[in-house]
Amino acid sequence: MLTESPKRPAIRHSWRRLGAAALGTAALVLAGFGTAAPAGAAQAVATKSPSPAVTWTRACATPTKGQMACKALRVTGGTTAFQKEQQAQARTDAVTPDAADASTPSGYGPGDLQSAYGLTSAAASNGSGETIAIVDAYNDPNAEADLAKYRTYYGLSACTTANGCFKKVSQTGSTTSLPTSDAGWSEEISLDLDMASAVCPNCSILLVEATSASMANLGKSVNEAVTLGAKYVSNSYGGSESSSDSTYDTSYFKHTGVAITVSAGDSGYGAEYPAASQYVTAVGGTALSASSTSRGWSESVWETSSTEGTGSGCSAYDAKPTWQTDTGCTKRAIADVSAVADPATGVSVYDSYGITAGYYTFGGTSASAPIIAGVYALAGTPSTGSYPAKFPYTAAGTSALNDVTSGTNGSCGSSYLCTATSGYDGPTGYGTPEGVAAFTG
Repeated sequence: MLTESPKRPAIRHSWRRLGAAALGTAALVLAGFGTAAPAGAAQAVATKSPSPAVTWTRACATPTKGQMACKALRVTGGTTAFQKEQQAQARTDAVTPDAADASTPSGYGPGDLQSAYGLTSAAASNGSGETIAIVDAYNDPNAEADLAKYRTYYGLSACTTANGCFKKVSQTGSTTSLPTSDAGWSEEISLDLDMASAVCPNCSILLVEATSASMANLGKSVNEAVTLGAKYVSNSYGGSESSSDSTYDTSYFKHTGVAITVSAGDSGYGAEYPAASQYVTAVGGTALSASSTSRGWSESVWETSSTEGTGSGCSAYDAKPTWQTDTGCTKRAIADVSAVADPATGVSVYDSYGITAGYYTFGGTSASAPIIAGVYALAGTPSTGSYPAKFPYTAAGTSALNDVTSGTNGSCGSSYLCTATSGYDGPTGYGTPEGVAAFTG
């Protein structure tokens, strides 16, 4: 495992490139605070994070029985870690940011994520010719336009239908017959597209929209993504396990030579599907903050309460993959690796469908799943016949991850399944990326 030693933190704020004039209009409160929830969006009561205090709401409405839930959490109030850094820098520069300006981000951007996960050089040179597929339910009619806003703001190259970088299809591959539009899932889609772009700016993006949030339709969308050539497929949704999961495994997720990432869940300790599939990389969530270490960053398990935080646990139905050797679960253990997911240390996303157009801060393991898909893409095409979920478990893989050793996501009979420790643990797996070596096989 990589270790950290005290050192001056790196200067890595992606908003610094905007200069003093833009900093003068930086948002200190979050875009969309106080707005009414649109049709299709979550109606849940906002949740409060104790430290630092932020409030958020779930992007998607509570699913009906048999449906999957998206894992995007949109911050609605309070001050994020990114904004606190903006405030500190504003005081240093004697500049007063405009709190009413919703046109600037209030979460981490591409430069921050690439710095935090040792990807700066890889992101600049890798990913060309690779395609990341994003699988979500329903249609986001503004997906391409919102993605363009995000990429333009951060100086990323254009990724459009016209230049061949972006493609949106239904679960049958149609570019014209698309599902019904949904505001909540559109927020999820914006989050996923922006995170794939942030980590792998040179990658092409394929958005596959399922007709509904059923496992069958989402699974068919995964298959369509693979049929269309994607070697990296991100899935930011999950639901309760069932006795049908082993069938879903072989029908939708058993694709050799394809890296399939899945959110571990946002409800604290407890297994979800399809994160429990033995063929996917289950991605947990962390709280990410700048620090005075050689890395310049520190991470801990994301937990807000015993029922809100990154998911982990033992599957009740899915067989243990051969590369897992922990002894606390007789079946599949969750998670494998992790990345930032705490809304209080959330990421910047541009979204406009069903809510006021602008930048919002998002968290949830919906953020960490596409981040890890992007890292796999930077690492290069998986070898034929391989299961990329195994890659972080190799000796080379475990030694090339940031070991997260603090925090818990709930109570469990075996402490490592819900409490961070040296080496493997449930909430964060073997840790977070430090470059791409753990994802090359």
